[in-house]
Amino acid sequence: MNISPHIAKGARFTIGSRIENKFLDLLELSYTTYFTQKSDKTEKISECILTLDVLKFLISVAWEGKIISHKHYEVVGLKLDEIGKMLGGWKRSSENSYKKNRLA
Repeated sequence: MNISPHIAKGARFTIGSRIENKFLDLLELSYTTYFTQKSDKTEKISECILTLDVLKFLISVAWEGKIISHKHYEVVGLKLDEIGKMLGGWKRSSENSYKKNRLA
């Protein structure tokens, strides 16, 4: 989220605000997913993963367009990869838990 001040003013209110909104969407969606019923949790986690993928895409577009620096791209990219690993683990855990409950 601390990328926006480093984006040029012309791009800050276009792709910069879109990136910020996607970050907030991901945060909100992950929060609501946490409190979702177990039967719907895997689907909501998949939505989180899709939102994360769109966010990664927007960040890469901003980097390729030289809107953000290589340093910021690297820092954010590493954090987004870590979030992706966490969401993937959460999804696998949720799927395994759901399958165990259905078979029992």
